[in-house]
Amino acid sequence: MQEEVRDKSVVFVINVGKNGGRMTASLLKWAMRQYMEQSRNPHIHHGRQTVKQLVRQGAGVQNIEITDRNIKSFEHIARKYGVDYALKKDPSEGKYLVFFKAKDTDALNAAFAEYTAKTLKRDKSKPSLLARLTHFKEIVKSQSRDAEKHRQKGGIEL
Repeated sequence: MQEEVRDKSVVFVINVGKNGGRMTASLLKWAMRQYMEQSRNPHIHHGRQTVKQLVRQGAGVQNIEITDRNIKSFEHIARKYGVDYALKKDPSEGKYLVFFKAKDTDALNAAFAEYTAKTLKRDKSKPSLLARLTHFKEIVKSQSRDAEKHRQKGGIEL
């Protein structure tokens, strides 16, 4: 019987100001209401989280492998689409496993479509900085500098 009473008992801790306060019926009612709301709606994490937090939410969990090349850009797009996900690094292969809830499948497909389009666009549109630098060095070398010195004018004329 003692265990049943202990399991059903609740302890309320109410912080009051410097002057102290009295436990009134309205204050007790407010504390009970806060406790009931908290017990009904446990805090659900959104966005990036641990695998354990994702599994606790009760939805089926699926995973996809991605490379570690552009994890940050993937995280940005996943936050944009509101996908709840967890990243787990596979040390043997150097790849990441992205775990997500089964009900987020459509949102994750849209996020991956945007992610792949963004990475392909980045690869095609911009040459590397080093390649651009070598290109401009060759242009400068190919330009011949014709400098003649004229004593009358006092300087170098191009």
